[in-house]
Amino acid sequence: MRFPSLLNSKAALLVLSLSLGACSTSVTRMDTGEVKDLSGAWNDTDSQMVAAEMMQDVLSRDWLVEYKSEKKRKPAVIVGEVRNLSHEHIAVSPFVQELQRNLINSGKVKFVASATEREEVRGERTDQDINATEETRKAMGKEKGADFMLKGTINTIIDANGSDQVRYYQVNLTLISLVDNEIVWNGEKKIKKFVARSNLRF
Repeated sequence: MRFPSLLNSKAALLVLSLSLGACSTSVTRMDTGEVKDLSGAWNDTDSQMVAAEMMQDVLSRDWLVEYKSEKKRKPAVIVGEVRNLSHEHIAVSPFVQELQRNLINSGKVKFVASATEREEVRGERTDQDINATEETRKAMGKEKGADFMLKGTINTIIDANGSDQVRYYQVNLTLISLVDNEIVWNGEKKIKKFVARSNLRF
């Protein structure tokens, strides 16, 4: 009789089956507007919300009305460096893109390409100067200069007790006149999250 061997084989198959099931991956597509915090860290919702609220604030202030009244045109804005001074890795580039998108789509200001983008465009102009026809060639020296630069920082403070945390984010942005370095707007946005983690581990 070989019952013990047969039982051992079945037990081994059961363990293997359970192991494979535990390692499987499940993916569920989400609406891009759905809010879902998994870790409590800075995420896409924070980036979109902060950018929208801060750009709404900067565009509602007196500096814009005063500039248009004096110059009779929309100001040209450029986004400078937004520094991540927090304890965690934050993808700053998507946040900067959100700032740009809100400013451009407002229709209240004109927007100037960043330093990196300008270098690429200038390279294209140089190539056109050699290879393009005179009718389609874009000449050097006709770039629009920015009137204001937007720049800022992202900071965090973490207060932890055991497995629980309070995560505090503070975003500060300033709008600076390139003529005389005057700060015409100083904005601040704060986010506070309470993160409770279970002590249960698998």
